[in-house]
Amino acid sequence: MSNLDIGIIGTIVALVLIAVRVPIGLSLGLVSIVGIAQMFNMNVAWGMISATPFDYVGQWELSAAPMFLLMGFLCSATDMTRGLFLSLRLYLARLPGGLAITSVGACAFFAAASGSSVATASAMSRMAVPEMLKQGYDRGLATGTIAASGTLGSLIPPSVLLILYGVYAQVSVGQLFMAGFIPGILSALIYMAMIITRVKLNPSLAGETPPPPSEEERRAALRDVWPLPTLILLVLGGIFSGAFSPTEAGALGAFFAGVIGAVRGKLTRAAIIEAVTQAVISTGSIFIILIGSLFFTRFLALSGLPMAFSNAILSVSDQTWWILLAVAIIYLVLGMLIDSIGLLLLTLPILVPLVQATGIDAIWFGIIIVKLLEIGLVTPPIGLNVYMINGALNNAVSLPEIFKGVWWFIVMDVVTLLILILFPAITLWLPSMAN
Repeated sequence: MSNLDIGIIGTIVALVLIAVRVPIGLSLGLVSIVGIAQMFNMNVAWGMISATPFDYVGQWELSAAPMFLLMGFLCSATDMTRGLFLSLRLYLARLPGGLAITSVGACAFFAAASGSSVATASAMSRMAVPEMLKQGYDRGLATGTIAASGTLGSLIPPSVLLILYGVYAQVSVGQLFMAGFIPGILSALIYMAMIITRVKLNPSLAGETPPPPSEEERRAALRDVWPLPTLILLVLGGIFSGAFSPTEAGALGAFFAGVIGAVRGKLTRAAIIEAVTQAVISTGSIFIILIGSLFFTRFLALSGLPMAFSNAILSVSDQTWWILLAVAIIYLVLGMLIDSIGLLLLTLPILVPLVQATGIDAIWFGIIIVKLLEIGLVTPPIGLNVYMINGALNNAVSLPEIFKGVWWFIVMDVVTLLILILFPAITLWLPSMAN
């Protein structure tokens, strides 16, 4: 067999292994080692194993990921979102679907402090969904709102997916963060507009409108709003102003999340252990997948598959619209089967050479990719955020109900995606200002 044939077979085998639930990092690593040994010999394969992990995983930029994860888990463990959620609930309660709109806003704020979709969905599902169900909200709307809004953690900086994309594609992580800010806010606003429209057309979706809060209730709610906005302003302000690198901002964010938790009397020993444990587990999982993807990158590069894939795509057309359509189909199909981090690292070895060959702006392309990954987080049969919420609620709301409720949010995601494709300036305006 030719090297290209081995590359194609190896890719198919990797997808099959992932489909039958073999861990993604292990699947990619095994296929790569066997494939390189088949193309050359076992000594070459072992040489890759000994050199690749440290050379790549030791990069300074990657240390931002565990810092932001720790910051997010500290925010969750110290209940830093509750005051903001309660305040938004009081001030937005009179809007159609006010509690759902509040949940979208709170998810956006928490996403800006955690960088993780799963952490956002997990933290907000325990807080917001019971409140919505208690008020008589449609079960699908209540859970679908949190499942979809949790994906904002993939786009609103600091995003772990943007960090991984930036390191892999050799693009400035700080510029990616700035590029993702406006699209993330746009996604949240479109969600809110859709909720208002649906509830106006069908008021029963949101149960009964609560009575207006008193001035005393409003003032009491505002007293505990400050922690999350303060942390977000510190982190994003430092990154956008150039005062901190993403890694430095993540470390400071984690430190001040602990300080704020201590000031509020929430930083208990149990909270510290919970946050650190979750951060270590999440970081370990990401880095195992990353190492497997690095092996897979070397394997594919030696097989010549990325260049063959680029030539096949460009043989049809070299227009940007065709390339984006092909990429969207790949992500929407594989996104139903593979989690977002695994899918990103699985496909980048093939897509980065294509982007480089066509001259597509790598920052804009990265935002489009992450938006496609957001959609994959809520589409069946995997829909990681949907399963996270189902588990967090102890199956109080069934998976079919959650998937049904998330449908309208998927439609809104597609609308947002089209806007980002048609108007690239939305993603490139802030990075160009920084330049």
